[in-house]
Amino acid sequence: MREILEFFVTCPKGVEGLLRDEVLALGAESAKETVAGVSVQGDIELGYRLCLWSRLGNRVLLVLKRFLAGTAEDLYAGVQMIDWRDHLAVDGTLAIDFTGSLAGVDNTHFGALKVKDAVVDQLRRPDGSRPGVDKVRPDLRINVHCHRGEVQLALDLSGASLHQRGYRKQQGEAPLRETLAAAVLIRAGIHQQLEHDEPVILDPFCGSGTL
Repeated sequence: MREILEFFVTCPKGVEGLLRDEVLALGAESAKETVAGVSVQGDIELGYRLCLWSRLGNRVLLVLKRFLAGTAEDLYAGVQMIDWRDHLAVDGTLAIDFTGSLAGVDNTHFGALKVKDAVVDQLRRPDGSRPGVDKVRPDLRINVHCHRGEVQLALDLSGASLHQRGYRKQQGEAPLRETLAAAVLIRAGIHQQLEHDEPVILDPFCGSGTL
């Protein structure tokens, strides 16, 4: 039987409705709009499909657990409820993205440190070997969001933001993200025009030609 999982796909504010339509078209069982993202249900194949084909999402997060936490110690204990051996090798690397606020956690850096400690302490071997931290290209990126005492713990399936498609070697100070550019084209009705004839796009501020 297929295991139905929960994903959270992030996007720029104002794009949630377009993203909801996209994830449903890609095979999601259900999708619900929230602020700056869409909560999605489907199997692991859907997660991979979203990473590969989503034009609007920034990140695809696989939600592992939600739990209540009132202190930093509660946060540490909740993270340790996950068996991290299923996700990370002892000689692997990780990075933590921590957002939101939690009582007893003064800042996001301290929150990320507490989550990192919980994972590393669980995987540490008697000889002292343990996973390391790599903020640029980690083997595993963990996303933690705290809101009103509830913690959402997720794996970042996409790794880097999905707008980084790899083709752009250089960029200006304020490039238009590819995901936002796709939203502009969809909102402009370019797909409907493609069904009838070849549309003409005029981009007076083309820069590197993202559109």
